[in-house]
Amino acid sequence: MSKNITPYKDSKLGKKEQVTQMFDTISGNYDGLNRIISFGIDVQWRKKVLKLVQAKNPENILDIATGTGDLAILMTKTNAKKIVGLDISAGMLDVGIKKIRDKKLDNIIEMVIGDSENMPYPDNHFDAITVSFGIRNFENLEKGLSEILRVLKPQGIFVILETSNPVKTPYKQGYAFYTKYILPAVGKIFSKDNVAYGYLSESASFFPFGEVLNNILRKVGFIDVVDMPQTFGVATIYSASKK
Repeated sequence: MSKNITPYKDSKLGKKEQVTQMFDTISGNYDGLNRIISFGIDVQWRKKVLKLVQAKNPENILDIATGTGDLAILMTKTNAKKIVGLDISAGMLDVGIKKIRDKKLDNIIEMVIGDSENMPYPDNHFDAITVSFGIRNFENLEKGLSEILRVLKPQGIFVILETSNPVKTPYKQGYAFYTKYILPAVGKIFSKDNVAYGYLSESASFFPFGEVLNNILRKVGFIDVVDMPQTFGVATIYSASKK
């Protein structure tokens, strides 16, 4: 299991509350800064997630840890009738709601404040569930994944896009240097929260990936688990289903 990394080392709040506070603080410049930090490659990764979901012709989709709604907005290309974007950060959702209204997609996408580890939806409810760069922020990973399994329909698709660590030289060394020194430095310059991007890089370094995460998904009860490393292994797309 992953090391319990939290944003604010001296805070008495739990991880969930700390993550909420952090994302509320950085929500205003989150999108722009992420494009800079990822060199825009994350856009291509999300398009691959779209193709996996699109192939299932879902009628309804849940995007967990939706943030400012980038993936939820992209999911409208599946022609799903209903898309729900769920997040614990009101600040991030506010940015997303404005983007959705500007694109006139508020009749399809509903942005909901909520906890992914305790969701207000019945069993077997969604045809597809996605989460991009969010599961490492779960306070209890297995509990969050079990809750996702609960609300996913049988034969539904669950797709994760998450950071991972390259295992081959020289990508391993280069990525380690970038995440330890460059990413936090850029975050400090452009973000209101001096520790936010330090947390995001540190949490990525310790989060389970590849076959380790595959096994956690299987333990929780997911089937047909597949991992697809992206861009030398700096991110991984995971696909899974439910009996």
